[in-house]
Amino acid sequence: MLTTPSLLAELDARPAQWVVEGTLDASVTAVAALLFAVAAGRVGDDNLLVLARASAARQGAMTVVPEPGAGVYCAEFAGSVQPVEIQVDPTGSRLAVQSWYAGVYVATACSTGTRVTHRVHQVLPDHPGFAAGIAELGLRARMARDLAQVLGVIADRLGC
Repeated sequence: MLTTPSLLAELDARPAQWVVEGTLDASVTAVAALLFAVAAGRVGDDNLLVLARASAARQGAMTVVPEPGAGVYCAEFAGSVQPVEIQVDPTGSRLAVQSWYAGVYVATACSTGTRVTHRVHQVLPDHPGFAAGIAELGLRARMARDLAQVLGVIADRLGC
């Protein structure tokens, strides 16, 4: 069960430690519908896309479970890993994730279509998830790579 009453509010109150962004030649509505789609069930390209490339999701071991409150979920893993907290903004323009890091994805209109921004506000460096691949790649580089993969999936789906 989630412990954060409003993950989005908590993260909005903190400064971002790292920020990456990318753009898509598509409407905010179309991008947000894919980027922020979260429902009960297995994590994949059609459900909690921002975590679909995580190793647990690729192995089919990550499942979204609704929590009390509008837009509040957790992603549970097979095994003893703590669940990921998730909150989708009721307006459909933001999504917060908290696991070994806490970050917010935002979709906004821009002159070329939609800008997607991923802000990381907190990192737990002692968490095993932080050590996995971060030392060799760097957090900002990993964030940029992960966001590019997410945007690639959306671009493919939207044909842009």
